[in-house]
Amino acid sequence: MIFLELVLQNFGPYRGRHVINLQPEWEGENRPIILFGGMNGGGKTTLMDAIRLVFYGPRALCSKRGNLAYGEFLKQAVNSQTPLTEETCVELVFEHVVDWEKVRFRVQRKWTRQPKNGKDTLGILREEWPDEGLKKIWDEWVEGFLPLGISNLFLFDGEQVKELAETDEPTPAVAEAVRALLGLELADRLEIDLDILVSRKRKDIAEAKQRQDLDVIDKKLSQQKEDLATAEAELKLAQEYWERTKLNQERAAERFRLEGGKIAAESQQLEKQVGDLKASAEAARQEMRDIAAGVMPLALIEPLLLSARSQGEKELRAAQAKIALDVLLQRDSRLLDFISNLDLDGVKLDKIQGFLAAENQSLREDSLADVPWGGAGELVEQLDNLMRVLLPGFKRRSRVLLNQAQQLEAQMETAEKQLALAASPEAYSKLEKDLKKAQTEAGKAAVDVEFKKRRCRELEGEIAKTKKELDNYIKDNFDRRNADNLIVKAARVKETLKLFREQLTLKKLNKLENEVGDCFRYLLHKSDLVHRVAIHHHNFSISLYDPQGELLPKHQLSAGEKQLLAIAFLWGLAKVSGRHLPVVIDTPLSRLDSEHRQNLVEKYFPAASHQVILLSTDTEIGHNEVVNLRERGAIAREYLLEYNAAERETLVKDGYFW
Repeated sequence: MIFLELVLQNFGPYRGRHVINLQPEWEGENRPIILFGGMNGGGKTTLMDAIRLVFYGPRALCSKRGNLAYGEFLKQAVNSQTPLTEETCVELVFEHVVDWEKVRFRVQRKWTRQPKNGKDTLGILREEWPDEGLKKIWDEWVEGFLPLGISNLFLFDGEQVKELAETDEPTPAVAEAVRALLGLELADRLEIDLDILVSRKRKDIAEAKQRQDLDVIDKKLSQQKEDLATAEAELKLAQEYWERTKLNQERAAERFRLEGGKIAAESQQLEKQVGDLKASAEAARQEMRDIAAGVMPLALIEPLLLSARSQGEKELRAAQAKIALDVLLQRDSRLLDFISNLDLDGVKLDKIQGFLAAENQSLREDSLADVPWGGAGELVEQLDNLMRVLLPGFKRRSRVLLNQAQQLEAQMETAEKQLALAASPEAYSKLEKDLKKAQTEAGKAAVDVEFKKRRCRELEGEIAKTKKELDNYIKDNFDRRNADNLIVKAARVKETLKLFREQLTLKKLNKLENEVGDCFRYLLHKSDLVHRVAIHHHNFSISLYDPQGELLPKHQLSAGEKQLLAIAFLWGLAKVSGRHLPVVIDTPLSRLDSEHRQNLVEKYFPAASHQVILLSTDTEIGHNEVVNLRERGAIAREYLLEYNAAERETLVKDGYFW
């Protein structure tokens, strides 16, 4: 199958008529990728909804439908600027092989703001000719080439990949696709058909009165089965709604954190922290002021203090020289008197007298040195203590206190900035209200799911009880031989069917494991990380094994590797399906780092299918990624979805962001 053209008329944000060429070729060359660029809220997901709506109509699981009735959903899907009398339309032109020939189909659904009977009008052209017969069996025909159960393998978004990557078991939608792919629903349908056949045979061999009683039991059983089918459908919708409410709750919590809610909730702690920091900084500065009030200012005249200490040392030496001179003069007089009595010759006596006179002259000069200040000698010891001990110690302490005060002020500034970022009381109140509302909705949805599960279990119990009642009725009232023969054969067929289901599951799962493993290793840059992929046949959870055969826990994978595993799982399922269908991917590269993005751009997008429609923002497939795809010749067409907030409409333009 190939999508050729998509037409949107007054659908969602697309006002007026928009015709989009989707043919995967450029100037006669096959190129698989059709690239749509648009900001969030610009209408990318609306394109996906339009394709789903064309194929599945009331069964379509569109993004904004929720629990809305189909008529109400159609009404809300009409562009707000559309006149009441003007129609809304979604239309898809595609080629599909029928009886070994390519056939072009144009499928259209249209309605007005007040859809008649809550439905759209379906129109189908086959090679430009209306096909009324196909229109009557459209739902069954679509199930033949794109069953609703496996559509999520070909029409999926980044959120689906994120959920699949973060959970240990596949989501209900993916699990349903796996069951459909493995053919398990065929075995279930065969078992139901077998029960119907047995019921008919029982009626054939019953007498009139017995048949009447049997009809009552059969009607009760049929009604219970219908009730169960309805309950299971409601449960499925409730589970999907619950998943959406959980996602909304996560987003509300993320907004609460990012937009300042968490900081606002912790503002008292931050204010206390700011107060403590201010007190510590003030204590440090007070100690610096105390130091400044003492001898610390003398550090400003340190050169004068050095000069005063030098002058004091001079005065001290002069005083000491004067005292020493008087003592030595008296000693020299006694010494000369003593020497003169030793009968030394005159020459030696003269030399001794000359030496003593020279020494005394030196002391006399020191004692008479020019020391004009006076009184500094008495302060030498105090000045020395000040210069060598006190001032250096106070300087070191001041530097420590100054550094401490600066660090405290920096921490205080950071805390004050965090306080400034905190949401205002009004904004915080709204964030908190939104979070509580999301939590309440998720809680109610969870309760509703549990209630519907309990209802399904009750109906299953009632059906089992009615079947037992039916079996007892047959045992008591029907011909033993015929009844036993029929029941025995039916039991044997069911046992065989059970074995068939198990063997079919193992065979298909083995093929799926190989495909998923090959896809995962192909996408990974670590080719030796995973040697084997195993898929559990009960819940379809994935187990990984390294080259040594040891189990590789999924939590050891990085976030990017988990997303690559999820994409490999979807890719492997699509391959095993054997259906050559286009792939549509919304938000394809969310939450991936640059290396894993490169792997997807180079390895997955060009090879995912013969036609790959990418719906991306400018931050996912950015400038480098789009240049890479262009250089590889992978892009056939590029479109930009430009949303006009003033007009509340989206325009489709040729080209991408760059």
